[in-house]
Amino acid sequence: MSFDRMKSQRRGGWIAAGIGVPALLVAALLTGLALTPDAEPTGGQAAPLATAQPAPSSADQGTDESVPPAAPAPPGLPVITYDPAPAGFPADPATLDTTPLTEGLHPTREIAAYNAPGGRPVALLAPTISGVELTMPIADRQSGWTAVLLPSANRKLAWLPPGGFTTVALRDQIVVERGRHRLTWYRAGRAVRTWEISLGQRGQETPLGRTFILGRTPPPQDVYGGVDIYALGSVPDDPDSVPESLRGAHIGLHTWYHDGELGENTTNGCIRLTRSGQRELLAEVRPGSSVVVVEALPEPPPTA
Repeated sequence: MSFDRMKSQRRGGWIAAGIGVPALLVAALLTGLALTPDAEPTGGQAAPLATAQPAPSSADQGTDESVPPAAPAPPGLPVITYDPAPAGFPADPATLDTTPLTEGLHPTREIAAYNAPGGRPVALLAPTISGVELTMPIADRQSGWTAVLLPSANRKLAWLPPGGFTTVALRDQIVVERGRHRLTWYRAGRAVRTWEISLGQRGQETPLGRTFILGRTPPPQDVYGGVDIYALGSVPDDPDSVPESLRGAHIGLHTWYHDGELGENTTNGCIRLTRSGQRELLAEVRPGSSVVVVEALPEPPPTA
């Protein structure tokens, strides 16, 4: 399947591209807006980076812990797609935490996503979004339930009861520092490489918080430097602040046809780095890996 439209804007660097299984296409809105009052982060100061640790399991909380039952999903529950996720999911309480998330979750069938362990079903998660396999980082485990970073939403979690999914190891993480225009790629909690980047201009700032790599799409125009684009799980904080033609798409990580704006706030919210850096991330970092946007890390990464 595919979207009916493909559009691009030379200055802002965004696309709303077709999605299809053969090419593993994921539409990417390379824009983001200023945080709204609903946003959790305020100062954007990150916690210190920690050694990668698995999310706590129910076994860590005692063997006598009972699992809250899952209420049946009612008929007509919406399925989360590339469009903005429905309201009703809880805020991510650790959205600025840069502790690496080391496990991903892949639905093997449609499963209900809840607002709390034993809570209310809000929507359904499918194995794919527009034909692309969905893997979400695991953010927490409580009482036998698993929390994942929600796709097509900012700073939100979805709680899942046992069953209907598999887990995979995640070894990589990307940390973006808005105040320093710096992107750092970590593997197993250790900095591998850093790059200078361009970020969102005033009024269209790159959103703060934890998200993840949703998928990749080929560049629709030469302005993207001929290198594939990563679409992230995050969306604009204020959809009404973007041009109508941009609404309904996602923040992107990509390169550009020149490097003259690195270190500046010139994009529509996207994260822009060099061609060589983008190629390296595409080759090394798998979809499902977490991305954290903060104002600044307490300490510079060792490779900075």
